[in-house]
Formats: sequence, C-alpha cells, structure tokens
Amino acid sequence: MLRFLLEGLLRHPLCEPLPPSEAALANELAGAARRRLGRSLAIRAVDAGSCNGCELELHALNNPYYDIERFGIRFVASPRHADLLLVTGPVTHNMREALERTYSAVPDPKWVVALGDCALDGGCFAGSYAVVGGVASVIPVDLHIPGCPPPPAAILSALVRLLA
Repeated sequence: MLRFLLEGLLRHPLCEPLPPSEAALANELAGAARRRLGRSLAIRAVDAGSCNGCELELHALNNPYYDIERFGIRFVASPRHADLLLVTGPVTHNMREALERTYSAVPDPKWVVALGDCALDGGCFAGSYAVVGGVASVIPVDLHIPGCPPPPAAILSALVRLLA
C-alpha cells in the first residue's frame, strides 16, 4: 500500500493539455467577457426538462480538461448573480413558471442562451403533452447553440460570438 501511495505522489499527473485551438477560444472568451462586462462572466444554468445530454457537455467545461473557471467564467447558484441565463431542454409545463421567475431575477443587462436542439423547438420531445415548446416560446432568447448535444468547443465558440 505504501508503494502505491508513494508512486502516486511522485508520478506526474496524467492529464492531456487542451488543444491550442480550444485554449485560444477559451482565452478569447475570457477577454471578450472582460471587455464587455469589465469582469468575469457569471452563468446560471437552468434545466427546463431535458434528457441531461446537454448538461453533461456543459459540465465538461468545468472538468480539468477545459477548466473554464481559470478564464473568469463561472457558474453561479443564484440568478441574481448571473450575467447569462443558459437554458437546456424543452420547457415543460412544470418548469415554465420557474423559468419565467428565474429570467426576471437575473439583473439587466442579461443574455439568454438556449443550449441544444430541444431548447430550440422541443426537439424529440416536441408535441408531448408535458412540453410547452422551445425556450423562445417562454422567454426571449439571444443565442441558440445547436446540437444534440453540442460539444464543449461549440459552447465556447458560441459564447465568444455572443460577447463579440
């Protein structure tokens, strides 16, 4: 046991560096956030009824590979601290009021991003008795990021476009 502990402490970490294109994209996003907002970008994520595929890709931005927090981009728990509301999934009847309240709690100026195909028009859940529709049918949307689910690099490049 002691041998394994010492090997773990003395061995270099097994991490892959971020590809230069994605690292440049993340740096560009951090710079755009600082220019546009004068500080870091705070994101409040809301799951309006998705299958969690988009959330997995969104949470990948926080893993050690992407680590977007080092660029000043962070996820916040309260909509009152957010600059950007990022919504995934189709809006269900049960989440409609919660989404409207969250939108009204985000201070102005604010952006709304619909993440994934389901957030655009309901995706594969469209026409269900439980689904109101896409995010734009409930609150105004500034940017839609297509994909089912969109990869983390696509999310980063879309956020750069939004802030530009």
